[in-house]
Amino acid sequence: MTKLQPLEVGVVFWTGGELGEERPAAEIVASVASLGVACGQLAIHGGADLSDASRAAWAAALAANDITVVTAVVAFTGESYADVATVDRTVGYGPATTRSERERRTYEVSDFAAALSIPGLATHIGAIPHNVGEPGYIEMRDLVRRLCDHCASNEQTFALETGQESATELKRFIVDVDRANLRVNFDPANMVMYGSGDPIEALGTVGEWVVTVHCKDGVGPSAPGRLGHETPLGEGQVDMERFVAKLREIGYQGPLIIEREIVGTAQREDIRQAIELLNRLGRQS
Repeated sequence: MTKLQPLEVGVVFWTGGELGEERPAAEIVASVASLGVACGQLAIHGGADLSDASRAAWAAALAANDITVVTAVVAFTGESYADVATVDRTVGYGPATTRSERERRTYEVSDFAAALSIPGLATHIGAIPHNVGEPGYIEMRDLVRRLCDHCASNEQTFALETGQESATELKRFIVDVDRANLRVNFDPANMVMYGSGDPIEALGTVGEWVVTVHCKDGVGPSAPGRLGHETPLGEGQVDMERFVAKLREIGYQGPLIIEREIVGTAQREDIRQAIELLNRLGRQS
């Protein structure tokens, strides 16, 4: 695999599911390579095949196209981001009825990713309860400890995706979990769309734990309980120039991973424009 440069531009691509395409791995990876990028995050949807045959197909496709996967993103069947209440009810490890099943699935994805030499996992873990003494908070903390320990056995990091919590709350949780391989996959648009704080300031608060970032844009919610919406990069409220400048300020050396959560021709056009924007910002001193 090609050695990645600091602030190398990459993309999120899916194994399939609602945000991906149901095509063979070779076709999916070739489509990614045609964008002119050398790296990305492989988002593994809830129904993705994790068999040895599937792993071999992905390994061959990545090698043939010289694409480096920096993170396996874990998603689960049944998740919905329709509004804040639905997110709380369906996303990550929050729902008690699916928690054990999703924990097992995460271990399976970790093992699958390790076989592909992917050095880290990332996921939305769900809403972290505000009160550190309540059972739900303790259960989430202990679960993340177990996930970190499993990933550590595969020499992987485990990253929390930003969004629902303020940076202060996220930092408190990271310190409380107390695992050396716990990291942050920082998504500035999520913070804007949830209304959970200024993403540039937040980046300064949790910067020491940031292992990867999503370059995504959006606007804030129009009313309490609602979520904002995603926009093409550079057309929302994140301010990508400030974001990239802040990444430099905190000493971030990882890739700039574009995430555009639509499908089809419009997605590819938005990604191409985002690549141009980030390459321009990445060249600025």
